[in-house]
Amino acid sequence: MNERQALVPGRLGVLGWPVFHSRSPVMQRAAFEALGLRGWSYQHLPVPPELFVETVRALGAAGFVGANVTVPHKHVALALADSATAAAREIGAANTLSFLPDGTIDAENTDGPGLIAALGTELAGRSAVVLGAGGTARAAAWALRAAGVSVAVWNRSPERAQALARDLGVAAVARPQVADLLVNTTTVGMDEGMSQEDTLTTLALDSDLLSTYAQVVDFVYSTTATPLLTAAGQLGIPTVDGLSILVAQGALSFERWTGHLAPLGAMRRAAEAGR
Repeated sequence: MNERQALVPGRLGVLGWPVFHSRSPVMQRAAFEALGLRGWSYQHLPVPPELFVETVRALGAAGFVGANVTVPHKHVALALADSATAAAREIGAANTLSFLPDGTIDAENTDGPGLIAALGTELAGRSAVVLGAGGTARAAAWALRAAGVSVAVWNRSPERAQALARDLGVAAVARPQVADLLVNTTTVGMDEGMSQEDTLTTLALDSDLLSTYAQVVDFVYSTTATPLLTAAGQLGIPTVDGLSILVAQGALSFERWTGHLAPLGAMRRAAEAGR
């Protein structure tokens, strides 16, 4: 919880472009209902990149006390904030904004801690390959490294992977490699019409390499298992889906804004139902 935040009911939302696929609204509303919190609301906030800064700076005056941030805005969200937690600054991206009573904006990143919570296992001494180089990849790489994991990052744009690696003190690789964990932070698989074969090809994977991982994590969530998690499941590999991470990081945001312990079961059920 941000101690400077006035914990009074207010408006909340999720900023993204696109954003209507997000299940954060139903999940957070379920949390309000489960705890009997009156006066809180949570909505989709579709905002194109060119209007993001202007829109966010106006939210506090419009009654908003906080907002989650999804692609493609996480880097800009941190840049426009007046203050930020150490985690958000080190990651270089924010997924949670708080609009404080004095008119300032505070930034946090719950993606990394959400990943660690969703994994729920001892990680020190393990290795991981993170696919992607955006804000979510930065959070995942930062959190895994902090947990004692040896992290390598792959991206279709090698320059972006190398920049992330330099910033966070991890490795950049030209191709995904053998490791204990495979973590997909890209949006590949968000399109439910994408085939399993195309998904693996786009992520520079094949069944032989996929079979070497002890666990596969996909930040993407959908009504059914993503092609990546389906392929991993067919190989008998344990998986962690995007809904698990969504609930974990959303719970941290909820607690920061409201000061109440998040009802994880209610949030998970709502996220699964999508309504």
